[in-house]
Amino acid sequence: MLVTLIAAARTSPLLDARFGDDRPLDAAGWQAVERAVPALAPLAAAELRYCSPTPGARQTGDVLGLAPLAQPALRDCDMGRWRGMTLPEVSAREPAAVEAWLADPRSAPHGGEPLIAFVTRIGGWLDTRPAGPHGRVVAVTESTVIRAAMLYALKAPPYSYWRTEVHPLSVISLSGGGGRWNLRLG
Repeated sequence: MLVTLIAAARTSPLLDARFGDDRPLDAAGWQAVERAVPALAPLAAAELRYCSPTPGARQTGDVLGLAPLAQPALRDCDMGRWRGMTLPEVSAREPAAVEAWLADPRSAPHGGEPLIAFVTRIGGWLDTRPAGPHGRVVAVTESTVIRAAMLYALKAPPYSYWRTEVHPLSVISLSGGGGRWNLRLG
């Protein structure tokens, strides 16, 4: 099976990125996804097309012609009481909690989902994808979900999550299934 993940177009400038951001695409995001249509539209040939439940992911998928089905399992990490806040805002209010969160992937000082649980949830979604006749799946989701999928596929240590960047409209593919995944770039 081949699962292609597309990072949703941007919903805000990087400095205004918020935990659990469920805003629609901003003007720059719309422009970027419209420019990406020629390169990414062929992915609409996948038998199964999904997106996370956020407006930005849905809009990105729609512009690309995917008509994706929203998958609750593809939602961003639950950041509890930090939802809607920026990292600098949280760091100013709860510096010890942020330090604990970054240091221990099992911690959830925000009252939401620990990083380990998030990566496991995304891995569970990958492992339970039904294969179509050609085994092709495409999903538009947040960059955080793609980072979690890459960690799961590579069986990388949790701290690798903080060393991985996925920009808007980045595309990665994972081949395999059932807990045995390979990362395909290019």
